[in-house]
Amino acid sequence: MAKRTKKVKSAGRFAQRYGVKARHKLREIEEKQRRWHTCPRCGRKRVKRESTGIWICKKCNAKFAGGAYFPFTTAGRDVEKSIKSILGGAK
Repeated sequence: MAKRTKKVKSAGRFAQRYGVKARHKLREIEEKQRRWHTCPRCGRKRVKRESTGIWICKKCNAKFAGGAYFPFTTAGRDVEKSIKSILGGAK
């Protein structure tokens, strides 16, 4: 296994290839992707990525589709807001 330092973290597997900016962006995305996210059903921070676009809550076993790297995309959140405003105004 390749030796990784604290500074480069998961991007250490690329050594000096691909440039500093590309490796830095990759490291940031992977760190955000691999942390625990909030479940839409139970509200706990127990959601992990199962595969590309598929997310599962380890507590309530809720399985749902989301973004490739994050469980909720910005476009999806915009749609949720507009639906809530439409439904909220109809009551």
